[in-house]
Amino acid sequence: VCPLSNVKLKVFEDMKLHNVVDLLKKKLCVTINSDDPAYFGGYMTDNFLAVAQNHSLTDKELVQFTQNAIEASFTSNNEKHHMQRILDQFSSRSI
Repeated sequence: VCPLSNVKLKVFEDMKLHNVVDLLKKKLCVTINSDDPAYFGGYMTDNFLAVAQNHSLTDKELVQFTQNAIEASFTSNNEKHHMQRILDQFSSRSI
């Protein structure tokens, strides 16, 4: 999903009302993305920050969005495993 564009386009009136967390808690493979940053005012980091600042999420839940993105990516399984190892190393030091 692209949270900032969803709010700007009035899919959700406010970021606090966005359903991205509900989707994650239902174990759906939801990812946070950007959508035309020049028009909607946010790159990936901005979208992550908007979700994190408006919802009570654990660090683990925030990492789950990136794990989902790796899993959903159109790349080889070897590359997915490589990216997952990098994410695991980062999160083990940061969380």
